[in-house]
Amino acid sequence: MGNQQLLDVGGIQLGYRTSGDPDAPAMVLLHGGGRDGSTWDATLTGFADQWRVYALDLRGHGLSDRPGRYSAELMRDDLLGFLDGLGLGRVTLIGHSLGGVVAYLFAAAYPDRVEALVLEETPPPVPLGLNVPQRPDGPLPYDWAVRPAVIRQLNAADPSWREALPRITAPTLVIAGGSASHLPQDQIAEMAARLPAGRLVTIPAGHQVHGNQPAEFVAEVRAFLGTDTRIS
Repeated sequence: MGNQQLLDVGGIQLGYRTSGDPDAPAMVLLHGGGRDGSTWDATLTGFADQWRVYALDLRGHGLSDRPGRYSAELMRDDLLGFLDGLGLGRVTLIGHSLGGVVAYLFAAAYPDRVEALVLEETPPPVPLGLNVPQRPDGPLPYDWAVRPAVIRQLNAADPSWREALPRITAPTLVIAGGSASHLPQDQIAEMAARLPAGRLVTIPAGHQVHGNQPAEFVAEVRAFLGTDTRIS
């Protein structure tokens, strides 16, 4: 779903999908690890009536290049180049899982570029003890090297990540997935409490909230952003 395109950012081609009126306010969606912009297909129609939606493929994922160097900070820098390359100023930024980490690092570093922030099942900046899974057989829609690189970061988050949270000035909705999620829900709540304008809501859908409960996800986000149209 959406119009798929490529943009050169610092010598790396980044893939992205677009939907909605090009003159509408911009909304950027960042997927989780091992996925791509298509993960948002079920929710795009819920936002495209009022926003110009950009679903970005993070480096190493989907249509984007696989340069072999991966970190949340590099993806944060890619996001800046993406926004600048498209001439986008202030945006509404929504991130799931790894995309949420990229989103809050960006919002802390460039607070003037973020109108509102949504962090869906975002790993909190605490030791997580996540296991690196075995590589599946066959071709993958992403570079497997992303997984160990990112999981190592999440398991030993740089202290600066936690220190960055109070610098986020944008109104922020933190969406937790409840007891079915593998992430520590108490630490997600604590992360939300560290945000100057943070609000926590739980949708008991596990880690893939927008995938498992797209209507509820869109409704919560739109209510937070000041609209309440629901998708069917």
